[in-house]
Amino acid sequence: MSLQSITQQLSDAVDALSFAEPVTHVYNPLAYARAPHFEYLERYLAGPKEAVFVGMNPGPWGMAQTGIPFGEIAAARDWMGLDLSGVRRPDPEHPKRPVDGGACKRSEVSGRRLWGWAAERFGTADAFFARFGVLNYCPLSFMEASGRNFIPEKLPKAERTPLFEICDASLRALVEEIGPDLVIGVGAFARKRAAAVCKGLDVRIGQVLHPSPASPAANRGWVPQAEAQLIELGVELP
Repeated sequence: MSLQSITQQLSDAVDALSFAEPVTHVYNPLAYARAPHFEYLERYLAGPKEAVFVGMNPGPWGMAQTGIPFGEIAAARDWMGLDLSGVRRPDPEHPKRPVDGGACKRSEVSGRRLWGWAAERFGTADAFFARFGVLNYCPLSFMEASGRNFIPEKLPKAERTPLFEICDASLRALVEEIGPDLVIGVGAFARKRAAAVCKGLDVRIGQVLHPSPASPAANRGWVPQAEAQLIELGVELP
């Protein structure tokens, strides 16, 4: 099955779920930002890869804007050269979390750190993606009435269990299709899900520090810490 087919099935399956308060808005960028996401899959994710990084779910100013994991606007548009003009608006749209696609003026710090490191270390997007891929475990972005981000692991069990079953199956299918030797969770949550998902597959599981500005450790210098963790996992850096 192609990456696009796996992703389309994921998008359709999560769209059929419902979530209660405190979640008031749910964005699925695989639906309204399908065009740039599919372009990303076609240009950069075809395997095999040495390693695949896996994040948790879209940030409001990253993948929620672009459809690209850790989707910092400038990185997706300028470094990867992806066309963001096909991004539509989610319905309903949270008034405090508008989706402006490539016109968004906000910056996703996690994405700026991750893709900024990739650009600095590898130069071109083609050079980075020749060896690595980047995915998100869950494609949905959750928001409370205030606009505050709500993370998937905080969902009640009755909502979390069916969501995770769908995301588990999709991530396993993507890993099997891409064929990496190593799956790297960006943060502890993603590592735990990847370890459960990849059980029985011939793939190693690792973890790097999440680049979120909410992480005091990441704010003390994410790049040297993440690179040390990658080197410990046996990843050779240029």
